[in-house]
Amino acid sequence: MELNSQRVRKLAPENDPLKMGMGWTEADLDKPQILVESTFGDSHPGSAHLDQLVGRAMEGIRDIGGKGARYYTTDICDGIAQGHDGINYSLAHRDMIANMIEIHGNSTGFDGGIFIASCDKSVPACLMGMARLDIPAIMITGGVMDAGPNLLTLEQIGMYSAMYQRGEIPEETLTEYKHHACPSCGACSFMGTASTMQITAEALGLMLPGSALMPATCEDLKKYAYAAGKRVTELAREGRRVSDIVTMKSFENAIMVHAAISGSTNSLLHIPAIAHELGMEIDADTFDRMHRGAHYLLDIRPSGRWPAQFFYYAGGVPAVMEEIKSMLHLDVMTVTGKTLGENLEQLKADDFYGKCEDYLKKWNLKRTDVIRTFDNPIGSDGTVAILKGNLAPEGAVVKHSAVPKEMFQAKLRARPFDCEEEAIEAVLSHKIHPGDAVFIRYEGPKGSGMPEMFYTTEAIASDSELGKTIALITDGRFSGASKGPAIGHVSPEAAAGGPIGLVEEDDLIWIDIPGRRLEIIGAGGKELSAEEIERILEQRRMAWKPKKPKYTKGVLKLYSEHAVSPMKGAYMI
Repeated sequence: MELNSQRVRKLAPENDPLKMGMGWTEADLDKPQILVESTFGDSHPGSAHLDQLVGRAMEGIRDIGGKGARYYTTDICDGIAQGHDGINYSLAHRDMIANMIEIHGNSTGFDGGIFIASCDKSVPACLMGMARLDIPAIMITGGVMDAGPNLLTLEQIGMYSAMYQRGEIPEETLTEYKHHACPSCGACSFMGTASTMQITAEALGLMLPGSALMPATCEDLKKYAYAAGKRVTELAREGRRVSDIVTMKSFENAIMVHAAISGSTNSLLHIPAIAHELGMEIDADTFDRMHRGAHYLLDIRPSGRWPAQFFYYAGGVPAVMEEIKSMLHLDVMTVTGKTLGENLEQLKADDFYGKCEDYLKKWNLKRTDVIRTFDNPIGSDGTVAILKGNLAPEGAVVKHSAVPKEMFQAKLRARPFDCEEEAIEAVLSHKIHPGDAVFIRYEGPKGSGMPEMFYTTEAIASDSELGKTIALITDGRFSGASKGPAIGHVSPEAAAGGPIGLVEEDDLIWIDIPGRRLEIIGAGGKELSAEEIERILEQRRMAWKPKKPKYTKGVLKLYSEHAVSPMKGAYMI
């Protein structure tokens, strides 16, 4: 089998001298050539340490007779982008990173690739890029940061900030929390989107078993990076591509793991986008179907008790998979060249779980304190649901594992806002009352890039009364750290003429999570028949006028014009 790099060398005579001009030897030119792409940069703690893993991967490639080439596409941080229009770039930059990976890979002619990232959009971006290139490839994730004093984690800062703004804690206390919430590099230490997507990468079979979501400070992480460098070079020689590994069964495994860990709702944007790159279609209804009856096991924040570093201590992805084995396709292939079932048996033979539990013992915890058994789950009906109705004809997503039981069925009064800034001001100034449905619209992909409504969800969830008596409904999305009565991804979005843009003050809203319904059932505070509601909505639809585009140039103009529905993955076409 001729390597792609050698085929390209024959076609481009400048190839060899240009590579030798940066230090390659004549012998290097004949070796398997491996793209080592990372999001390293001084952008945030999830990426600032990745060059160490790049270096170890390069060593692994070298030591098995390959030649690595380092490329960088630095990502942004959702946390740093919060609270201003910077967050509007968050989802769009996923697709831009994937585009750069495609450009880097296809313009040069590599035989394989290592992809190294940690965070919310960079991990799915790498997975999309890997799939688009469809070369032999392995993902390395940069792990998770340590928790701070008293197990302080970053997602609590939004809650403490809301408490400060309401006058419940002094500024000195908030400052103390802010200065100690991120004590190391790595992704944020809760089961947010970054942690969820690291786990997804392993669940898809594209990481070495047991390597996802390790503590970033753990020396074992560098060992995995070295081993991945060696293994991807072997994959290049074998010619085993991403599409030879990832099948629909692989995606179904990833969704079952997503249910078991109470993963971020943003996975409903990312997993379909990754599948699309491989010519497979997964939509939000797939998640709803597979979550029904799925067992939710993971006691990790924001829904659970422990910071995310404890996930690895309890055995990581393999431990979760062992518990839900009966619901997985164990015959799927992985980057090891073995099936998932074979990998799980090998980990037991290598005493993987014993090594992990040595870390957990330091905290006087058992594995089942973090990862419940299949027969003793936290919940047994998954963790997300897709709601539909005249308010969301294409659907809306809710993480019901984070919703108070009081809100599983509720009739509420609509309080619509056309941007997040107006909504959060109303919440913090006590203009929102029990029984309200707070709407934030024109925040979908076509409206403003689909930013997170993180601060508003935190302001609501941190209010003991509002957190159990109101709902937040939006065509935007939520941080993976969000909890409480939050319904997002409402589709079609307001900017596309969706019914959420037609909601008026004092409309009556019916939420029925068990029944999977999200309906407008009344107007002017009065409940009406379905026929009357449809007539009212039609009148409003005729009077509705689209807002002027928020962005008229640059990346967000491109994204708003080309992004598909959130129910399909919000990727660009």
